[in-house]
Amino acid sequence: MTIRVLLVDDHPVVRAGLAGMLDAEADITVAGEAGSGAEAVAVAVRARPDVVLMDLRMPGMDGAQATRRLLAEHPHLKVVVLTTYETDTDILGAVEAGASGYLLKDTSRVELAEAIRAATRGETVLAPSVAGRLVNRVRGPSQPSLTGREVEVLRLVATGRTNAEIGRELRISEATVKTHLLRMFNKLGVSDRTAAVTTALDQGWL
Repeated sequence: MTIRVLLVDDHPVVRAGLAGMLDAEADITVAGEAGSGAEAVAVAVRARPDVVLMDLRMPGMDGAQATRRLLAEHPHLKVVVLTTYETDTDILGAVEAGASGYLLKDTSRVELAEAIRAATRGETVLAPSVAGRLVNRVRGPSQPSLTGREVEVLRLVATGRTNAEIGRELRISEATVKTHLLRMFNKLGVSDRTAAVTTALDQGWL
């Protein structure tokens, strides 16, 4: 059986490189490409892929959102995340969305092809460093749980934006931004913005 793969990445050069790698595999064919999560949902209808190689951080609908949408509409699909990011937040978000695997973009051609085959067999495929992070998270002490909005606020704090600027970008009031920050300070056990960013980086939230 030939495995049909849909490539999803917002960088055309990355998609071209992946297509070139997979063309060397006799049992794998690139059935389609998409440059965004929303486009992936549309292309999947006509491409009829078996496996989707999904980038995570894309404008608009991100990889986790697209994964959740694709699997809701095509339950037979296998989604393997292929990204440069391996924070706890990214990994858990992808797994919770239903991804069958999580690989990094330094994966070799042979490893990538084997991961695609394994996913079609119903196996979970994880980069070694990602598997290690998941194991450490399970074994280690419980960490505070930040909401998606709190993480968004914290990412903007890390870029140096003020509360007013964050409010405008996220379309929420400045008072709401302050509320999110106070809740994060309490969860992370810190008392200021700099400490919150540093702690979140250490714990894999950013």
